[in-house]
Amino acid sequence: MTELLNIQDLTYKLNLNSILDGVTCTVAAGKIVGLLGINGAGKTTLMRLISGVAKGYGGQITIAGQANAAQRKQQVSFSHQLDGNNDRARLSQIVQDYQALYPDFDNDQFQQLAEFLKLDQQKRLGQLSKGNRKKFIIAMTLARQVPLYLLDEPFDGIDGMSRKTIIASILQWKPDTATILISDHHVDDIANLLDSVIVLKDKQVAATEQADTIRAQGQSIEDYYENIYTGGTKND
Repeated sequence: MTELLNIQDLTYKLNLNSILDGVTCTVAAGKIVGLLGINGAGKTTLMRLISGVAKGYGGQITIAGQANAAQRKQQVSFSHQLDGNNDRARLSQIVQDYQALYPDFDNDQFQQLAEFLKLDQQKRLGQLSKGNRKKFIIAMTLARQVPLYLLDEPFDGIDGMSRKTIIASILQWKPDTATILISDHHVDDIANLLDSVIVLKDKQVAATEQADTIRAQGQSIEDYYENIYTGGTKND
């Protein structure tokens, strides 16, 4: 099994507050991995560090053997990369800007995703419903051709039908060799997608496990996750 992401003894402080303390884990290539934890556990911070957006950390992060932040950025498509876009911008203009900014952006794939997700590219970003905004973020994120995709709370606050559509798009357009690290504190939303899980608790990795192993033990992913937080057995 080829290792794509390797994190060793990662520590991070913000305004003198410790956010992550000694996080160590590895993620294999070609998998969908759930990054689980309650709100405030550090999931978004960890993704920002992996993507190279956040700096000033201790420890080491490598993606496909690359440790340099600039090189890592070329290996990652992060759903938060759309943050900061002007709400008055039309989706079509944002797509053009992305094509210019990211040489790995596959416009043909984006157009297929946009059609599948029923996105009107003549609309302005600020006109989108929350569900359609999430769909647009997913389409833009998955249209880049990279080994690692980071999806942070892709279903937060949207209806069940939109969740099902987004899940279908993830399964249909994920390259076989690519890895998706997906976070969500509503574990049921993503449980059926997952090959393995990483659970963050108390600023560290509290557990990692293969999803099939959890299911073979007669547990749901949600039960496994909740047991970690309520004093259940810790698995390494």
